[in-house]
Amino acid sequence: MTRKQLGLILLTLISLGLAGLSLLGSWQEPQFQSRLELYQTNIALQAQAWQADDNNNENFQVIQSAILGENPLENATKQYEQARTSVLANSAKVKSQLVQLRSQSVPTPTPPKPLPETQPTNDDNDSSLLKQQKLEQSLNQLQKLLAELDLRLGILQTQQGKTDIALKTWADLQQRTDINPDFSETAAVLTGLWSNPPRLLPNSQQLIQKNLEGWFRSSALVQLYQLQQRQESLSALKVAEQEAAGQAVLKLAAIAIIPTFSALTGMILLIVLLGQRLIKGKAALLAQNGDVPWSTPWDGEIVLQVFVVGFFLMGQLFIPLLFSLLPVQLPSGDVRLQAFSVLIRYVLVASAALLVLYVSIKRFFPLPDSWFSFSFQNKWFLWGLGGYCAALPIVVLVSLINQQLWQGRGGSNPLLQQALESQDSVALGIFYLTAAIAAPFFEEVLFRGFLLPSLTRYLPVWGAILASSLLFALAHLSLSEILPLTALGIVLGVVYTRSRSLLAPMLLHSLWNSGTLLSLFILGSSN
Repeated sequence: MTRKQLGLILLTLISLGLAGLSLLGSWQEPQFQSRLELYQTNIALQAQAWQADDNNNENFQVIQSAILGENPLENATKQYEQARTSVLANSAKVKSQLVQLRSQSVPTPTPPKPLPETQPTNDDNDSSLLKQQKLEQSLNQLQKLLAELDLRLGILQTQQGKTDIALKTWADLQQRTDINPDFSETAAVLTGLWSNPPRLLPNSQQLIQKNLEGWFRSSALVQLYQLQQRQESLSALKVAEQEAAGQAVLKLAAIAIIPTFSALTGMILLIVLLGQRLIKGKAALLAQNGDVPWSTPWDGEIVLQVFVVGFFLMGQLFIPLLFSLLPVQLPSGDVRLQAFSVLIRYVLVASAALLVLYVSIKRFFPLPDSWFSFSFQNKWFLWGLGGYCAALPIVVLVSLINQQLWQGRGGSNPLLQQALESQDSVALGIFYLTAAIAAPFFEEVLFRGFLLPSLTRYLPVWGAILASSLLFALAHLSLSEILPLTALGIVLGVVYTRSRSLLAPMLLHSLWNSGTLLSLFILGSSN
């Protein structure tokens, strides 16, 4: 074994350790999908207050039912109750881990003994303290979220005639000592508004406007203004509520119609292609190039070198270390600088990985024509667009199963949360460059352009598709995203192997990320 091979094995072990720690760390983080569903539920609640003109009342009811479904208040209550149950379960897990970690750090009095050969180092103590701080931060976030859920859940209960249950929900919230006092005071305000007889507390309007949003804020203010007999304020609120409801209907339509139409198209396309495959066999379109491997001039050592050195070490160690050494601290409130920082980091990681890729395979040039092909032939556009439509129903189904498995845990891409909360057009434009331009180009060149064909030296094409898809999902370092991203990676792999042009999976990848960012922008604009 050469020194190079020994060093590569050592670096591989380090990379696997870093990736494993990141994946385990994501177990403590909330899954982004849970918060996303609550945003969509909030828009649905705003939209259910929409009232059409008398002339269009019948058409309005059809549209409203189609977009919101039956009993939107009941559906929202169930959604919030499920979210509350998930938050309680996750809080219990975090508390248990904190207790265990604190018990390990508290020494038990014992008689003096000779010092053992190995003692905990400062690094061990620092690591334990850092982990404890992260758990405490996670617990604080969960406690804050639970308080917000209880405030909103109580309002939902009052709107369905369950005032006694709502009063109990808010009474329990007022007994908590682990939350911001604003939440307890707001719970007291809401309790007074719906008590019999009602009680109007000082600063009621300010607390409602500060700690409630959207439909929940409007519902509480309507109750307040009615009790105060402020008809002018109530009329103005009703007008604003109708305007917000109309906008909410348009947002829900935009979120639902295009993906639903694309998913239906994808289901029809899948049925047709699978039927054609059963009837025509290897002559079918879906079988095109399906069993034709690439001619790979390098071995697995080159593949390891590219991914271990170029992707994992550069992305997880070198680039983060480089940024930590820079004497510049980004202000936490400047979303444009944060977005620009994300873009710069991603471009640096991608450039470093592509440079390692080039250096690793340069001696094998010129490569066969099938390698890294950007051919405009073979109907690459139709493969990319059709692949996007076909991926929607597949990934949605896998995601539904995935949510039941992880129960709101497992972490998510941090870029999604930033994009959801950012309403700055410049920041959103930078996020778009990162997610819909840079990511599809880099990831498709690396995973479909290099990894998948390289694996066909050792595996059949279908095996290379599965293996490269799993590695593609693991590379995102989020436990909750492994199954959905593996499913997406399989579709990307099928599209590339059939079209033999990287333009096709790049288009699919870009459409997928663009659709996600558009949905996040629409959902975020509702708050």
